[in-house]
Amino acid sequence: MTLQQEIVGNAMQMAVVSLQPGQTAYCEAGKFLFKTANVTMETRLSGPSGGGAQPQAGAGGASGAGGGMGGMLRQAMGTAMQVGQRALAGESLAFQYFTSTGGEGTVGFAGVLPGEMRALELDGTRAWFAEKDAFVAAESTVEFGIAFQGGRTGRSGGEGFVLEKFTGRGTVIIAGAGNFIDLNPADFGGRVDVDTGCVVAFEEGIQYGVQRVGGLNRQGVMNAVFGGEGLSLATLEGNGRVILQSLTIESLANALRKAQGGDKQGPTGGLFSTNAG
Repeated sequence: MTLQQEIVGNAMQMAVVSLQPGQTAYCEAGKFLFKTANVTMETRLSGPSGGGAQPQAGAGGASGAGGGMGGMLRQAMGTAMQVGQRALAGESLAFQYFTSTGGEGTVGFAGVLPGEMRALELDGTRAWFAEKDAFVAAESTVEFGIAFQGGRTGRSGGEGFVLEKFTGRGTVIIAGAGNFIDLNPADFGGRVDVDTGCVVAFEEGIQYGVQRVGGLNRQGVMNAVFGGEGLSLATLEGNGRVILQSLTIESLANALRKAQGGDKQGPTGGLFSTNAG
């Protein structure tokens, strides 16, 4: 069942979700705004892929391979693994689940930065990947996971080291900073290079990587020192949907520091910036 939702607002959008009787949606802790009285709220450590419901035992305390103490132990181990992955990724450890009882219910969700939101529809054939903290909410048929970018991509890319992964069928709502632009690298020769902080989400099939800005020559040094992008750019290749944002968290943080008189970046930016992360 598709999640009925409406994204409202401008500079700081919110998603107003209508839940049908018995329908469940979940969000990352801290993304909930409001709900009607007939919507129950429950906080759990397990994501939808962890089962969500309590294990049910059959007669005598066992119901085959999935029941009894063995089933409870497997569920506990699965939940612990999920929580461990989210902790390593710096994500929220818990999810909040909302279920409508006694008629249609309404729940409101929002991101944490001024910007846009987007509802993505998963049909079970392609996963979606998003930058850390982009996830806002989804219906319970969508599974939330963590994808670790390995090797040089992870170490060089900063934001690209950890990605959120959404699989299954249903609606997932994401948020970003500033305004969104949708594009397909196939329409631009097969590849686009962007600031690593501008990537919000992309479909499975898009190859995500990180490349050094220029070579170890005069122009490469100029790009790194004076260009404000540091040493790396994200590369997106293939045929599929990509969502970028116009505002990066780093640029927002720098603007706030400057407004408060604490800007230590100086006239060069880039490599000479003394701002942390």
